[in-house]
Amino acid sequence: MANEAPMGNPAVVGLAGFGITTFLLQFHNVGWCGVGPIIAMAFIFGGLAQLIAGFMEFKCANNFGFSAFVSYGAFWIALGVIFILNHYNIYHSSTTDVGWFLVSWTIYTAIMWIPAMRIHGAMAVTFTFLLIGFVLLDFAHFGFPGLTKIAGYELMLCASSALYMMAHVIYAQVFGYDVLPVGEPWIKPKKKS
Repeated sequence: MANEAPMGNPAVVGLAGFGITTFLLQFHNVGWCGVGPIIAMAFIFGGLAQLIAGFMEFKCANNFGFSAFVSYGAFWIALGVIFILNHYNIYHSSTTDVGWFLVSWTIYTAIMWIPAMRIHGAMAVTFTFLLIGFVLLDFAHFGFPGLTKIAGYELMLCASSALYMMAHVIYAQVFGYDVLPVGEPWIKPKKKS
């Protein structure tokens, strides 16, 4: 296998798709833009591009990246479908319907948060912000709508962290050294006895 050509890191696309689409949704959540651009990004960059990145992570034997990118890619496509169905009154999802949709993603994110803490600090920070953001949105959809704007600003931090990780990978390859450090894992490996 030593003669195999080096491969690109699919995370640079997956993290960009996640980060930019997350930013755009939060711009909507704080009242800066409508849903049109979000639907386009949800299908193309947040959805399709992340799915492709996830399947590439599968080829790299990275189960964490495979699960995260394919799952959150599917999240964005599903959210885009909900927006379209609501807009055309094909099937209207109520606020609590969307709330339960978000609760299911909160559970998934909580599961992924644990191994994220074992990868490196930036991954742990990203998933911590994401988990907090989902919890805020859960409450926002079950009687506390004012939390939507707070979640919007908080999830901009999540999006920033994802884009930081993307930049870390690209800069490290281009410059040949670790330009943007990602920090130590929050959960350290067990020392061998």
